[in-house]
Amino acid sequence: MLHLDHSCLFFRSCLAATLGVLVGWTPATCSDVPGSRPNMLLLMADDLGIGDVGCYGNSTIRTPNIDRLAEEGVMLTQHISAASVCTPSRAAFLTGRYPVRSGMVSSNGYRVLQWAGVSGGLPTNETTFAKILQDKGYATGLIGKWHLGLNCESSSDHCHHPLQHGFGRFYGMPFSMMGDCAGWELSEKRAALERRLSLCFHAVALAALTLAAGKLTRLAPVPWTPLLCSAVLAILLFTAARFLGTLIVHADCFLMRDHSVTEQPMRFQRTTSLLLEEVASFLKRNKQRPFLLLVSFLHVHTPLITTEHFLGKSLHGLYGDNVEEMDWMVGQILDTLDKEGLTNDTLVYFTSDNGGSLESQHGNRQYGGWNGIYRGGKGMGGWEGGIRVPGIFRWPGALPAGRVIHEPTSLMDVFPTMVRLGGGQVPQDRVIDGRDLLPLLVGTAQHSDHEILLHYCETFLHAARWHQQDGGRVWKLHYMTPEFQPAGAGACYGRGVCPCFGENVTHHHPPLLFDLSRDPSESHVLTPATEPLFYAVVGRIQQAVETHQRGLRPVPLQLDGLHNIWKPWLQPCCGRFPLCWCHRELDQ
Repeated sequence: MLHLDHSCLFFRSCLAATLGVLVGWTPATCSDVPGSRPNMLLLMADDLGIGDVGCYGNSTIRTPNIDRLAEEGVMLTQHISAASVCTPSRAAFLTGRYPVRSGMVSSNGYRVLQWAGVSGGLPTNETTFAKILQDKGYATGLIGKWHLGLNCESSSDHCHHPLQHGFGRFYGMPFSMMGDCAGWELSEKRAALERRLSLCFHAVALAALTLAAGKLTRLAPVPWTPLLCSAVLAILLFTAARFLGTLIVHADCFLMRDHSVTEQPMRFQRTTSLLLEEVASFLKRNKQRPFLLLVSFLHVHTPLITTEHFLGKSLHGLYGDNVEEMDWMVGQILDTLDKEGLTNDTLVYFTSDNGGSLESQHGNRQYGGWNGIYRGGKGMGGWEGGIRVPGIFRWPGALPAGRVIHEPTSLMDVFPTMVRLGGGQVPQDRVIDGRDLLPLLVGTAQHSDHEILLHYCETFLHAARWHQQDGGRVWKLHYMTPEFQPAGAGACYGRGVCPCFGENVTHHHPPLLFDLSRDPSESHVLTPATEPLFYAVVGRIQQAVETHQRGLRPVPLQLDGLHNIWKPWLQPCCGRFPLCWCHRELDQ
């Protein structure tokens, strides 16, 4: 379907190096970086596969604006998210810490925050790079998706709100796009809830039938009251299962401006233009001072809301249309930088929160992304397809154009990099797992500071990688892997995402070993018989894992138990619950 050719990346980097020698180019040094604090524009896609982008080898989906960023900046080919699903990945991105440290994980299968009306969320004692930069005088804003919690005890306390975590402005979706938002045929949340309600319905219906049989046959003296109550309850459960999706549309698919709900439910044909207008407004208002703006796209998560102008324009159906519309949005934002004279003073970063969703398909139609040569996808533990994401930095005059870096890096690295560039200090009272990328980006460092990177699936360590810097090899261990359903499919179709634990997860003794530097698709398992360094590599990684785990401290798990159960009194509502309805943006 899509095409990822790593030979073209190698050729491109060799060509850039050759041209550099010919024209006398030398790597930038720290002294070459402008002394003034740059503006920072961070662009994050939702569920974008690394194989969907032209500069990463795709030749069938048009992404000219993202490709232009790579041509004018630095491209990372081993950029890794800290989780293969959005809530923990985004928490790690903002804090520079593995999500298991902040409690932004679960241990019971609820991989992300399930509702807007839950009490779980990014703890207030966690420090984001936005908070540090805000304290250093930056104008800060978040436009788009949040999905890191909202309320704790009431529908208006907003304890987990972006404005509590260093963003001076927020406009967007506090929750996340779900299939239910547009009556989508693929509905992660509705399907799971309907299954649970269906089980309850069948149990209650069976009880009602048993009572009725006892009453009719006179084998048991059954009063009419419990019989009628069980019948009514069965009817209510059946009705709830049928109409739950409609209720969810009003409940969780809404827009907020700072602390106010402005559109509930969302009118999706207007959402893209509203977000772009907000980006342009923020840039114009703050162009006279340093700013940090995080644009967190609702694209390309299902239900793939795409405006009419882009429908049917790509070679890959609705998903391709949605990717190309997002790339157009990137172009509109870059054009605004140009018009406002901000381009040379602004560091632009583009990435995705995790890999493409292979399970997002219905019949023969694929609605999720493509991860190129990499195995697996969104939600699949430590497989590369779910955690290897685009990573592009552009800062004209400060970062070399056309540079390609093949060193292991992490989304968590954005934290110390932004903090340093903004003149702040990395917190010393907690472990920061990210590493400053600036020396690598400007060329004063040849290797990433990451020797070990760990890959959690909820609280379970699925995999780990070791960058053997003296030999340049990148080793990967899988301690456990999800079993693909059906067998050999490469994904867990019909399950939403693959599980992190339980009977459908295989534990490996000894661990599966891959050499990613020679086998990035994780196709050839190495054994003691085929790899002389097998035991040395396994021992080195295991030593690092044990050191890491000894340093973990118990924290409340924000995605577990009562933290991740819908509470009506926490539900954001524009009006009187459950009649939540308003279109204040339209009124204005």
